[in-house]
Amino acid sequence: MNLQMQRIQAACLELKLPAMALEWSAIADRCAGQNASLAEFLEQLLQLEVDARMLRTQETLLKLAGLPGIKHFADYDFRFATGAPRKQLQELTSLAFIERGENIVLLGPSGVGKSHLAISLAYQAIQRGIKVRFITAADLMLQLAIAKKQDRLDTYLKRSILSPKLLVIDEIGYLPFGRAEANLFFNVITKRYEVSSVIVTSNLPFSQWSSAFADDQTLTAALLDRLLHHAHIVQISGQSYRLKGKKTAGIAPATEPEQAPV
Repeated sequence: MNLQMQRIQAACLELKLPAMALEWSAIADRCAGQNASLAEFLEQLLQLEVDARMLRTQETLLKLAGLPGIKHFADYDFRFATGAPRKQLQELTSLAFIERGENIVLLGPSGVGKSHLAISLAYQAIQRGIKVRFITAADLMLQLAIAKKQDRLDTYLKRSILSPKLLVIDEIGYLPFGRAEANLFFNVITKRYEVSSVIVTSNLPFSQWSSAFADDQTLTAALLDRLLHHAHIVQISGQSYRLKGKKTAGIAPATEPEQAPV
């Protein structure tokens, strides 16, 4: 490496352009071989750094999101999940609902792929550079209760609840909340109302949500009013995908009844 190349590399590193520092020489050689113009060389060089920065952003966002795994919308088995509204779900993959600050509510019995769909939408958002937070309802309540006990609830809400542009709350209704927990959850929905998007999944129809929130009809009604005001309600019916193989073998337990309409 000659002195000029060393100076260029040093300048790139000083300007925090690590991808450019590594690849500029190879791009220059390729452009020279193609008789590309200086503008074309500069465009390729800048695009390289833009792509590298997006990749680093995606990696950071994925680490912070708390996804339990990576799921892809294309892997959702609509041939088995015949009760899933494919057209509605396909439209949601545009992620336009995030830009509009709208919510998604995925309802259906256990095993129909609600979490898969929620995670796949969250992962798509991350790929587009959108900050996401995924958490189960039970873990959210635990963290909120701890933060309140330690007198740092406001800090927790700002950092973990308001900061993500998309908040995914999984499994509402699997465990009932006490009155204090229900109030905390209501606070979460209220603070994000008409500000940023929420995706929630639940095995309960709306008529039974009060059972998950300390049987408080008034609080539940106020919560649903805010959650559903700008929301896409996705009702999924069908049998559990996780038990598909066991049912074929005749060893599956009795299935829960189909969810009642919302």
